[in-house]
Amino acid sequence: MQKNFRKIAKVSLVLVYLVIVAGAIVRVTGSGMGCPDWPKCFGYYIPPTDISEIQWTPDKEFKKGQIVILKEELQVATEDFKSSASYNPKNWEAYTKHEYATFNPWHTWIEYINRLVTVVLGLPMLLLFFLSFWLFKKDKVITVVTILTLVVLGIQAVLGKLVVDTNLKPTMISVHMIIALVIMAMLIYLIHRTGKQSERIKFDQKVLSLLLVAFVFSFIQIIMGIQVRQFVDLQIDVLGENMQNKWLQSPTLSFYLHRSFSIAVVLLNLFIGYRIYKFNLGYTKIKWVLIILLIEVVSGMAMYYLSFPFASQPIHLVLASLLFGIQFYLILEALKSKRSRKTL
Repeated sequence: MQKNFRKIAKVSLVLVYLVIVAGAIVRVTGSGMGCPDWPKCFGYYIPPTDISEIQWTPDKEFKKGQIVILKEELQVATEDFKSSASYNPKNWEAYTKHEYATFNPWHTWIEYINRLVTVVLGLPMLLLFFLSFWLFKKDKVITVVTILTLVVLGIQAVLGKLVVDTNLKPTMISVHMIIALVIMAMLIYLIHRTGKQSERIKFDQKVLSLLLVAFVFSFIQIIMGIQVRQFVDLQIDVLGENMQNKWLQSPTLSFYLHRSFSIAVVLLNLFIGYRIYKFNLGYTKIKWVLIILLIEVVSGMAMYYLSFPFASQPIHLVLASLLFGIQFYLILEALKSKRSRKTL
């Protein structure tokens, strides 16, 4: 049962990363408001493919909750009805959560797929929830953490609704991203706890301390990166999506801190890698940390010096989340090796 639990936890973790990737694609394509409502899309479970589907026309069947764009405003059907020869305002009410009333089929389906991936994530998470009770007698912590993970996933779903209702308010997007990292960390903990520790890993107190510092540094970098992204989002609203060369023309202090602090992050992780390989401590995943850091630096430089080439933003974001996850796993390995040494 524990092996099956671990496999499903891995599937869930992969889906979390897919959700992050899908969210990054939504961001880079500007599709965040492709569906103006939540959880449906223009009042449909399967989103429209053509604007004619969300326009008022005579002699058409409308269902309660369906949305149409009328005079550049969103109108919601208040009940099931069939339209007459002329528009009857009594059958409709204005959508008041935001004023975004644009239809782009590509944006709509990109956002819909993003939501679909999130829904799919819920399936293995529910399965983990039920399986965890079979492991309760053996390890109560697994059950407790699994329940908490499902609760946090529910909070994330509510935040997804708030992101849409606030018309992609940068702060809400940032909180949404941080919660995704929390879910990822909880799943990594479950995967590690249900696995076996490699016999090659040796405990080293200095490496453990450095790993903890590096993890905190990475989290600080992510927070500052989120602040930079918030600034860029505001610049896009002011300057437009086609003015990439001016998005960082007058950056805030958080950008310079984010850029400079990356040097400390790289140097610290290089030293950790040096110590691990010098003393043959067995932390093989450190190589992925160093590879990801290299690509992170390159993608960051590309955004600044090459005016945000396509896909540089989502690559930077996804790699940051991967780095966060691997560093957390390394800390878990170090802590487990410490406990194992004490029991010898």
